[in-house]
Amino acid sequence: MIIESKAPTRVDFAGSTLDIWPLYLFHPGSVTLNAAISLYASCRIETNGGESIRLVSRDIQREESFPCFTALMKTKFFRPQGGFTLMTDSKAPAGAGIGGSSAMAVAICAALDRFTGAGKSKEDWIHISRDAEAIVINVPTGTQDHYPPAFGGAAAIELPPGGEHRVELRVNLDELERRVVVCYTGKPRQHGINNWEVFKAQIGGKRAVQQSLERISEVAQCMRVALEKPDWKEAGRLMREEWSFRRRNLPTISTKTIDRVIESARRNGALAGKVCGAGGGGCVVLLIEPEARDRAEKAVAEAGGEVLHTTIDRQGVSVVFR
Repeated sequence: MIIESKAPTRVDFAGSTLDIWPLYLFHPGSVTLNAAISLYASCRIETNGGESIRLVSRDIQREESFPCFTALMKTKFFRPQGGFTLMTDSKAPAGAGIGGSSAMAVAICAALDRFTGAGKSKEDWIHISRDAEAIVINVPTGTQDHYPPAFGGAAAIELPPGGEHRVELRVNLDELERRVVVCYTGKPRQHGINNWEVFKAQIGGKRAVQQSLERISEVAQCMRVALEKPDWKEAGRLMREEWSFRRRNLPTISTKTIDRVIESARRNGALAGKVCGAGGGGCVVLLIEPEARDRAEKAVAEAGGEVLHTTIDRQGVSVVFR
């Protein structure tokens, strides 16, 4: 038996970091805006007729084996019977900040759900993925990264007390796709550390960070309106504002390469740019005028970035069984 799944990664336009519990509780109305993109994490499960478990990661070239599933882990969300090989692969660059680990977790959940017949929902996969990641990395994890892999498209992740909600953005995805450029600026030195430092600063009462996150929350709410009108120039202005407040949270959120890429792209037809995820490297998302794509992409390359040719994924996670 072979089961194959794949799930898209994402770019975030505004409001990230606030999706980490309980940060959004301190900033009423918080919302994260994102879209799924066609850089996929994939999972393949193949039964082996025995009891042994073999885990293979093709992109980082690592492999581990276990005598049985019981020996694999203490926390078990799925309980497969019999042995198998689970192979993963990711098309996202290292430390890209586009939710690659979350996309992988959702793809694995989808494959294991099909393999075991657990019958869990996409929302279950999202919450399992989020909690499993927190167990592994030992710091709080957000929620926005898991919705694009599960559902695809472009969405607002609303963050009220009591639990988050995904609401599809009322935006023409073909038009949004024409206006988005994603580029890679290199692997961060300490991937993910920035969000943890911002989290501690908010909880610890650092007023400057609290005020900056409040403005990021307000800007994200306004950008949602601009995208749905659509008012692309206003959306660009708001993305620039969001990035200016995000940079104030920590000096390590941006890098010289990120600054060069955004500034050069803006001189060549980009309305705005911001880092994806925690920053410190990784990917930058640009909002551009469609007719300026060639100029903007050339400017990115000359500034030291690598353009990643992506589309917006409309489907979300998919599973094939044979």
